[in-house]
Amino acid sequence: MSRFLFVVPPLVGHINPTIGVAAALVERGHQVAWAGAGELVRRLVGLDAAVYSCAVPECANTCVQRPPGLRGPAWLKFLCGRFFIPLAQAMVPGVVQAVERFGPDVLVVDLEAFAGWIVAERAGLPWATSATNAAAFTDPFSATPKVEAWLQETMTDLRHRFGTPAQPANPWFSPHLVLGFTTAALLGSTGHLGEQVRLVGPSIAPRPSSEDFPWGWLDGDRPAVLVTLGTVNSDTGARFLDQCTQTLAADPDTQAVIVDPVGVLTTAPQHVLVRRAIPQLRLLPHIDAVVCHSGHNTVCETLSHGLPLVVAPIRDEQPLVAQQVVDAGAGIRLRFSRATTTQIGPAVEAVLTEPTYRQAAQRVQEAFRAAGGAVAAAGHLEELAACGARGALGEESVRADLRG
Repeated sequence: MSRFLFVVPPLVGHINPTIGVAAALVERGHQVAWAGAGELVRRLVGLDAAVYSCAVPECANTCVQRPPGLRGPAWLKFLCGRFFIPLAQAMVPGVVQAVERFGPDVLVVDLEAFAGWIVAERAGLPWATSATNAAAFTDPFSATPKVEAWLQETMTDLRHRFGTPAQPANPWFSPHLVLGFTTAALLGSTGHLGEQVRLVGPSIAPRPSSEDFPWGWLDGDRPAVLVTLGTVNSDTGARFLDQCTQTLAADPDTQAVIVDPVGVLTTAPQHVLVRRAIPQLRLLPHIDAVVCHSGHNTVCETLSHGLPLVVAPIRDEQPLVAQQVVDAGAGIRLRFSRATTTQIGPAVEAVLTEPTYRQAAQRVQEAFRAAGGAVAAAGHLEELAACGARGALGEESVRADLRG
């Protein structure tokens, strides 16, 4: 039996994929725990889970707001300085305490939870990267060497500050194991990936849900469309949601569920259901197509059900994911800031009526199934635990080093 500590940022989309992996490890007889924002993690993984609370910056909910016009590598540089680094500094003491109390054999570290690899390196523990978005497998700095140099300097400074200056400067990929929650069917070319990368497909597990959904409203006689912009885009989505509502309101032969977290929509006809929250995983088997922002989790959950998409990326890695959907033949891409009923209507009709989109989605679905998902990820982590043990440091020296 081994012990696995998941180190996660205060982001729902980054925590959810760990739930299925953890369940698969527990089923195999291992122990798991999480280190992160305690209240959020417990709400997502369950009140009975072993959760070690870590501090998060006071600005965690506001520091990632994008300045107008900031895009690409410049945005990533801003995000590192305003979110990743402050988050790492705040979380390190909590992760140290989790390691001391839980005694993990392996840390499973989210891409954005730098505190995980900092503590793992200090302790001489093997660690795996949990790569929950497609941006991890691209080179966003290839055209901006100055930004790449700045990131390398920042990582070196962070390591010096916490006592691991001799380590290599790549915070994104563990040298031991990288779990990519996607497959080549969606990612495309994989020849550039290192040998430690394992593409396991999405990790999707049942998650707690308190939403009261009116299941009887779905009549099953008409196609049903889901419109969602994820959990962090309510500040930018009013215009797009309104255009989607107008489009779908004009088509009584199609039912539509529209997720409106902040209540920007005022009226809708009977065949358009507007909800502030939905049990998405339970709803997808009743849906025929999804209109979304190209968030990696939403796209993967949709394709795992063999459903085609209309994707309108907003920011960050979403344009990349949207292009992957298009390249796979599983959907149509729109411009989020300019899409109107004129573009949304034909796109929705096409993915509902032209079989090639659903067929492509089903091909990706089969690739996801073959990759193994959470069970495959658990197997790779078991192998890492078996090979890694506790590195060159004994348990007592590890704990002494952490306290120092």
